[in-house]
Amino acid sequence: MAAQLFILSAPSGAGKTSLVKQACTRMSNLAVSVSHTTRPMRPTDRDGVDYHFVDEIAFQGMIEHGEFLEHARVFDNLYGTSQSEVEKTLLAGTDVLLEIDWQGADQVRRLMPQACSIFIMPPSREILQSRLRGRASDAEDVIERRLQEAVDDMRHFSNYEYLIINDDFELALEQLCSVVMAKRVEVLRQSDENEAIISALLA
Repeated sequence: MAAQLFILSAPSGAGKTSLVKQACTRMSNLAVSVSHTTRPMRPTDRDGVDYHFVDEIAFQGMIEHGEFLEHARVFDNLYGTSQSEVEKTLLAGTDVLLEIDWQGADQVRRLMPQACSIFIMPPSREILQSRLRGRASDAEDVIERRLQEAVDDMRHFSNYEYLIINDDFELALEQLCSVVMAKRVEVLRQSDENEAIISALLA
């Protein structure tokens, strides 16, 4: 049995990326899928680490060749998840976290219904707005647009299996790690990964 695929969605500014990075640091055999995007690189971005940065022509070519597990246009830029990269990581026994929006999550569920989905929310609109303004990397009109998009995104939370409110970061991180651990000890996965132990115990 392959490892577990996790879908994580959240409105911009909810703290999803920070939670994912810390979860991957804290837990072994857990990796975040690096998406492809046409978004321009920011000064702090690292190609191949934060995203695979490509132009729109290259991205459209990948779509035509069916290379994406999911893809969507968000804030005038394209984002997509390489299906081959995800499958390769899962087959190697490493759980994968997908940081994608609700549109991408719907696509992944159709192709990989065994995926576990988690939605992350901020504790209030005021805190969400403060986090977005605190980035100091976006123009005012972009921030206002992101706030409206965030509200629209949050309306889709009920399509997910788990909901985490990121008010206390350490608590939210513990909850995220707990979901990952719970999926790892499900009977089907344990039966497959520990077949020799179980067979010996029941002999």
